[in-house]
Amino acid sequence: MRKEFAYADARATGMVLSETEAGIIEAAAMKIAAEYGGFSLHSTDLLHTVELAAAALPSAVRRALIAFRDESNTSGTLLLRGLPVGTLPPTPDHPAGEPAWTEVAVATLSQLMVMSVLGRSISYSDEKDGNLVQDVSPKRGAETRQENSGSILLELHTEDGFHPAPPHFLSLICLRGDRDGVAATVTAGIGDVLPALDAATIATLRRPEFRTKFSSSFVHDTDELVLTRPMPVLCGPEASPDLRVDFHGTIGTTPAAKAALARLEDAMLGALKGLVLEPGELIILDNRRTVHGRTDFTPRYDGQDRWLRRSFALADLRPVRSALGEGRSHQPVTPRQRTAELATAS
Repeated sequence: MRKEFAYADARATGMVLSETEAGIIEAAAMKIAAEYGGFSLHSTDLLHTVELAAAALPSAVRRALIAFRDESNTSGTLLLRGLPVGTLPPTPDHPAGEPAWTEVAVATLSQLMVMSVLGRSISYSDEKDGNLVQDVSPKRGAETRQENSGSILLELHTEDGFHPAPPHFLSLICLRGDRDGVAATVTAGIGDVLPALDAATIATLRRPEFRTKFSSSFVHDTDELVLTRPMPVLCGPEASPDLRVDFHGTIGTTPAAKAALARLEDAMLGALKGLVLEPGELIILDNRRTVHGRTDFTPRYDGQDRWLRRSFALADLRPVRSALGEGRSHQPVTPRQRTAELATAS
């Protein structure tokens, strides 16, 4: 466990929306909320309407999103600033208190508009009840978890790297910032660190000598340690590889793999970019190209704690169509099912 992250400020690279542009987006969101307020976010009609409403985004923003979708970048991140969030209820501090999407309609629909340019929204029924847009806020009793409900340092990871169909893109929109200004979201892209890795390390990271622990939110029906089958950390094009790793949950199965994993982590820690998110800022991650984490902070559980909302997208739903349950929620992937992608640690 690393005690702190040192990072370069990422805020200066963000695209800033004007008040007029934010107002146009908010009006589009409110129109959808008025028409679909009684619908689940998993409604196909609602999601298609959101996709059409993405035309309310400024053309420069849509162009940047399209370029990021198709080409990514070396850091694997894109920052938008000035999105509307609307009127907010208190920050939820326990799962039962998380609000319906209609209570945060402006932020929710604005976020989904952005994500619709990148891909197709998806959630995972094992996690947060399969909500398509999820609350990220500190929960009472979960302070020490390596999950978004905790408040200790969250170690660097690709999102759901243990899953057979992890998201291609994820976004975090800030509704309330950390009032102490210390809870920084940090990222590191494989494109930024690849030049720092020697050929032998890269070759080892491309071998299937790594296993990743399933998040506790996905294996809540067992106390077993559940790991993926051996898989590589890097795969794909030599000059622009995909990345799948969790420095809290991935283990090397050989001495060479353990050493390569440590070298990769050191390189990632040396290339961190980050910021303490403020209301209306939305950070988008190419989950195939970057890891992310968060510095620790101290929640007060008074309704004004840090509050983000998270959304996932896949570039194409067709490969997972048969695995979708209600709407866009991926069916459970649990130890009891013993699917081909799972293996219990020996």
